[in-house]
Amino acid sequence: MEEQNNSSTLEEPVPNHATNNKVQRTLKTRHLSMIALGGSIGTGLFVASGSAISTAGPGGALVAYAAIGIMVYFLMTSLGEIATYIPVSGSFATYASRFVDPALGFALGWNYWLNWAITLAVDVSTGALIMQYWFPHVPGWIFSSFFLAVIFIINAISAKSFGETEYWLSIIKVVTVIVFLIVGFMTIFGLLGHPAIGLKNFTIGKAPFVNGFDGIISVFVVAGFSFQGTEMVGITAGESETPEESIPKAIKQVFWRILLFYILAIFVIAAILPYTSKYLLGSSVHDVAISPFTLVFKQIGLAAAAGVINFVILTSVISSANSGMYASTRMLWSMAKQGIAPKQFERTNKNGVPVPALLATTLVGLITFLTSIFGHQVYMFLVAASGLTGFIAWLGIAISHYRFRKAFIAQGHQVSELKYHAKWFPFGPILAMILGILVIIGQGFQIHHWNWTQIIITYMSIPIFVGCYLYYKIKHKTHVVKLEDVDLTPTKED
Repeated sequence: MEEQNNSSTLEEPVPNHATNNKVQRTLKTRHLSMIALGGSIGTGLFVASGSAISTAGPGGALVAYAAIGIMVYFLMTSLGEIATYIPVSGSFATYASRFVDPALGFALGWNYWLNWAITLAVDVSTGALIMQYWFPHVPGWIFSSFFLAVIFIINAISAKSFGETEYWLSIIKVVTVIVFLIVGFMTIFGLLGHPAIGLKNFTIGKAPFVNGFDGIISVFVVAGFSFQGTEMVGITAGESETPEESIPKAIKQVFWRILLFYILAIFVIAAILPYTSKYLLGSSVHDVAISPFTLVFKQIGLAAAAGVINFVILTSVISSANSGMYASTRMLWSMAKQGIAPKQFERTNKNGVPVPALLATTLVGLITFLTSIFGHQVYMFLVAASGLTGFIAWLGIAISHYRFRKAFIAQGHQVSELKYHAKWFPFGPILAMILGILVIIGQGFQIHHWNWTQIIITYMSIPIFVGCYLYYKIKHKTHVVKLEDVDLTPTKED
């Protein structure tokens, strides 16, 4: 079913490249499923999970990741309900404009675009650091430039080339985690020729909960960053062949995959490596040798563990950069269609790729990357400015879904009319809002001794978001849309 080519859902190429402003529906169900999964598996799992265990202990880390996993599931179901009804690229900025306030859509869209454009630069820079594991004497800017060029080409070809690339990069990550889980459980139960470890590391010292509630809250932040990217399935809705089928399927799978790949992986790490391990405390993407995955593989005698995991982390970083390029490009294109970005960015080529938006995103990524060479402080300033934008986007999704469902009922519709409906409404979006706010506030728990400079830098994305919101609201005198006036037209991009 996934390979069927439904010609009625695909667009014919438009000869006039200058006036074409359409995207093509070429992403298949398997693409969306892997994009949803691949977006949530990255350095947050392969590396940062170690520091999460050392901070909150095995029990605290599991509670934090489980809570954020539940939050992400509800966000995905919220996004899925709207995206199957109104599948558009740049989805949640469009939804916020239609269901809440045009000013909110404006602020969400521009912040999300800026966030991913900057993240693109961060990822290609990180990729260069990882390559220096094998090529320590080659200047990093060469690798960064190469990665940026490759990612640009992938996205410039078509949405399908992006989807295929993400699919195979995600396959690498998924296979690695599965092998890790098998090896890990065999190690725990003593099936590899060594004595069984059991669950003794769950009770040593202050385990299973270390640093109490504060520790769990601080890990909320780490877990939240780990799961960012799962909302990508909503961005891809406008280019899915059959969004009413593929989006619900991808969302249903993501809950069980999060449970499998995150909760079980952290359980295995916590069981094999005590939270007191100096390696866990120092977990960093800059030192793959102390990745929890590397340590576990080394424990069974795999001498090449560091090299293998280094390669997997490299694929994760490239995957993140590729997704960032796609998401920010489609968001800018969508905003142009709404009239909240310059009209030039609305144009697409014969393959449905918004080339002007792609070039603008690449330019911002390139400028940000160059600041890492000529001004490291400016570079870190830009990175900090985008730090909380992902969480703000999640809040926007939850609020938009709450308003959508309320407007749907207020206008006389029945939930049964929806092709896919989120269960446990309104509990789901309300819980997501509460946890989202908790995660944002939780940033402060990682700031010690009330360093006001650090606090200002950490929360910089908040005033940027508020500034965008107030600018648009004051200039256009917008108001919160009344429920009975919400536009519920179930249109598709065509």
